[in-house]
Amino acid sequence: MRKSVDSLTHELSRVRTGRANASLLDHVMVEYYGSEVPINQTATVAVEDARTISITPWENSLVPVIEKAIMSSDLGLNPTTAGTVIRVIVPPLTEERRKSLIRMVEGEAEKSRVAIRNIRRDANADFKELLKEKEITEDESHHAQNEMQKLTDQFVQEIDSILEQKEKDLMTV
Repeated sequence: MRKSVDSLTHELSRVRTGRANASLLDHVMVEYYGSEVPINQTATVAVEDARTISITPWENSLVPVIEKAIMSSDLGLNPTTAGTVIRVIVPPLTEERRKSLIRMVEGEAEKSRVAIRNIRRDANADFKELLKEKEITEDESHHAQNEMQKLTDQFVQEIDSILEQKEKDLMTV
């Protein structure tokens, strides 16, 4: 269940909120000596201010490669180069784009909730199987199922609070 929450947090960190964030570029891959690697393994990625990300490649030959990778990514960002430093200005989000991002974020949260409920279902099936094989008593089975429900509720509530925070971030202008 913890992995489901961590996965959701990781997925939501990729969603652009209109503010600069170094993790925004984590999934952008760059061609480096014949293999695809994330930008943060070929350059220093830093946040200059609320709207600007600066990227300083470790090798000058990587400047055009990184620039091309950012342009061809699904982020819709346009980098500008000043010598060896690439700057990416994160434009403000439109109202329509914010709403579509919120729908996408809600979908991701629902996938995580479903994953947690599936874990609960599998665990409850295991408890029933143990009861059937007489390895645990009926009271132990009920107690285990109640504990599993409490865990499920706790993690679903955590997902809801993460979702609420992300929605708030997205709607902040």
